[in-house]
Amino acid sequence: MRKSIKVLGLLLLSGLAGKQMQAQTDPHFSQYYMYPSWLNPALTGAFDGDYRVTGLYRSQWGGVSPFVTPGLSVDVNTNKNINLGASILRQTVKDAGYTYTTAYGNVAYTGVKWGKMDQHRLTFGLQAGVIDRRFDVSKLSFGDQWNPTTGYVPGTASGEALSRTSSSSLDVGAGVLYFDATPGKKANFYGGFSVSHLTRPEDRFSASGDARMPMRYTVHSGIRIQLSDVVSLTPNALYMKQGTAEEKMLGAYAQLKAAPGTDLLLGANYRFQDAISPYVGFTYKNMLLGASYDVNSSDLGKMTKGGNSFEISLSITGRKRAKTEEVDFVCPRL
Repeated sequence: MRKSIKVLGLLLLSGLAGKQMQAQTDPHFSQYYMYPSWLNPALTGAFDGDYRVTGLYRSQWGGVSPFVTPGLSVDVNTNKNINLGASILRQTVKDAGYTYTTAYGNVAYTGVKWGKMDQHRLTFGLQAGVIDRRFDVSKLSFGDQWNPTTGYVPGTASGEALSRTSSSSLDVGAGVLYFDATPGKKANFYGGFSVSHLTRPEDRFSASGDARMPMRYTVHSGIRIQLSDVVSLTPNALYMKQGTAEEKMLGAYAQLKAAPGTDLLLGANYRFQDAISPYVGFTYKNMLLGASYDVNSSDLGKMTKGGNSFEISLSITGRKRAKTEEVDFVCPRL
């Protein structure tokens, strides 16, 4: 039962408590740059290739009850000023029987370009889809099922009742992105801004049933610095705000050309008042594989004695045509 109380407490801290607690309700990722569809719909199709498939897996709070969040996205670069994409994400909390699922379609307009060879680019993205959240009451335990003498009695009926155990809503988001894709420069800058939950989906789990999910504002930026022919450094920053919750992250990673077609990536991100997340990855031809581990430093992490988390990501980029060597596209995602 104590574990169930901890799980429910984490869910409440995640913003599921109702109208007055306007905290962050969305999952977040340390490797946010590896899941561009979640970060900013304007990043749809912003890569060097024709199509991209990205998978991301996150597990956290293992000392309480694993919060497991896998995500999958696909986007297509049409080279006709319109890029398309789709993504699905599902977060589950085992002991609470809770699931949070999103499914979105993305479209990005890429026709605003200037400079030599149109390498300065401004893109606009839209996102639309569904948010679905569900509880399995049979996996929950409540205070009136606890006997002071014998402890928790699973067969005891509870007087607690949930007015709803599922909620689905339409959701819309938008974003804008600038990036400098000029090849051969010492420094290439990118930056973007996005707003999620523009439609303010209903939070039907609240006490009154008329609460609305707060919008999520995201600002992200970075600059790729070419230190030599074989080494580049990319400092990056993220600011996210949803309701009263804020997330601030700073980090950097180095990319080393280890062999033809193979790069090694090493870096770390620091999430203020929460965790530091070392990152390691490598690219081989059209594949990018990465892993990170969050070392939690917050009071909540110390209380749960298992607040650390890890992420694994895999991105595969496909190309139907031969690469144009004179145009070395600089991807704004990394």
